[in-house]
Amino acid sequence: MDKTDERLIAALRHDARASLSDLALQLDLSRTTVRARIERLVQRGDILGFSVVLKEDVLNDPVRGLMMIEIEGRGAARVTRQLQGLKEVRAIHSTNGRWDLIVELGTETLEDLDTALAKIRMFEGVQASETNLLLSTKKST
Repeated sequence: MDKTDERLIAALRHDARASLSDLALQLDLSRTTVRARIERLVQRGDILGFSVVLKEDVLNDPVRGLMMIEIEGRGAARVTRQLQGLKEVRAIHSTNGRWDLIVELGTETLEDLDTALAKIRMFEGVQASETNLLLSTKKST
């Protein structure tokens, strides 16, 4: 996967319904190139599917948590890309101090959260992590 593929995936994450023409214009590529790259990413298994995210999916997660992640070496970009592909990930924040990333997670059950945490811990480059459950929210934007 090269930088152009990464830019294409970022554009699709922002609006997976964007037309090939709009994506081509946005990325300064031909429409044919965009179509061919999407088809190749799907065929190789880099893109597993396209989905709809509802407002309720983001706002009403019964189980929420923050996972602090320490990344080995220079793997932050790769780990961030992998995190972006997980449906349980609500936000990814880079930070300073002991942890390299803080990830907001939301799931239906504790078991689903545990499964997501196990997946993330298996990512190449994840050296250490710590997770805190969010019990209540007093103020949210």
